[in-house]
Amino acid sequence: MTIRKNICVVTGSRAEYGLLFPLLQVMQATKHFEIRLVVTGTHLSKKHGLTVESIRSDGFIVAGEVDLLLEDDSTTGICKAMGVGLIGFANAYKELKPNLLVLLGDRYELLSAAAAALISKIPIAHIHGGEVTEGAYDDGIRHSITKMSYLHFTSTERYRLRVVQMGEHPDRTFNVGALGVDNISRLRILSEDEVERFLGCSLAKKNILVTFHPETLAENEEEGLPQLLEVLSTRRDIRVIFTGVNADTRAHKIDHLIREFVSNNGERTSFHSSLGYKKYLSTMRYMSAVVGNSSSGLIEAPSMNVATINIGQRQKGRVRADSVLDCEANVPSISAAFDKLEDPNFIAKVKQTVNPHGKSGASSRILKELIRTQLDWQPKKTFYDLSKSLN
Repeated sequence: MTIRKNICVVTGSRAEYGLLFPLLQVMQATKHFEIRLVVTGTHLSKKHGLTVESIRSDGFIVAGEVDLLLEDDSTTGICKAMGVGLIGFANAYKELKPNLLVLLGDRYELLSAAAAALISKIPIAHIHGGEVTEGAYDDGIRHSITKMSYLHFTSTERYRLRVVQMGEHPDRTFNVGALGVDNISRLRILSEDEVERFLGCSLAKKNILVTFHPETLAENEEEGLPQLLEVLSTRRDIRVIFTGVNADTRAHKIDHLIREFVSNNGERTSFHSSLGYKKYLSTMRYMSAVVGNSSSGLIEAPSMNVATINIGQRQKGRVRADSVLDCEANVPSISAAFDKLEDPNFIAKVKQTVNPHGKSGASSRILKELIRTQLDWQPKKTFYDLSKSLN
């Protein structure tokens, strides 16, 4: 008789849910697991599209909700939200009694989820650890979750080695590739006509998808966006599709700047607070470039053979494909990157790009290890001392 493991999966944003989607599908389909989905963060915010309803429409049962009260995006407000989250997750775990918690990424709501699990003696499986993003406090959050986790699923071998360097045992650390790449291979990408219908506009010869989030360790979190908008104001042959901002510090400032630009340039721009993973990836397919500072430009866009203009320091430290153009947060550097999009040699390079985050199959690799791992006991960790292992 197969004993079903009670696995709790936490999701707090549309982007992270999109990455988790293929894994949730294969986990739900197997007889080994009872999946308990807990939603939090922007999923429960009307301002950000109330995307919990999209999760339900995808056929997943929401077993718990942890509302973080995200009205205040100041540093104090974010800290208070984390405190509210710690209380909420503690209550959720008490009710759901999971054998394992699955977390993906590095957002502050997940730090609350991980801390509550640590104290509740619930082992954690962490996805996308070992990465570096020097321009955001997500970097410290990601590494903190790594140290609280028992199982580790990284997207590259470099990241796997970095997790081991942090003292995690190699027998519990697996390079599985990126779930975003998995998503692309599994989804039915919508046609250009379908994309134009849900965007509410016709695509042009040149189109870009802009996703810009706060650079949370910069003096001005919106650094780079005013300069990007200045460049876009002079390139009127480009259709610009904006997506909504994360619920990070000073996110309201970025949201205001984007909405103001769209209001003044409505004939060639549009704003969508949440496209959802399928519409977002389908839109990406027909773009000349993904622009901004989102991880999707580094992880998913290369698998679509779509160029990326990555602005500022937010993603500094992550592995990059040849299709990624890094530029500083100033007008000359951003403008030069747009000029590069017209270079025939660069266009050819983008078409031949190999994504360093691997090929599809990450969800199946994670599933295999989750099934194999015994979770009917409380795992204890020891620090894997790399210096001793080399002697």
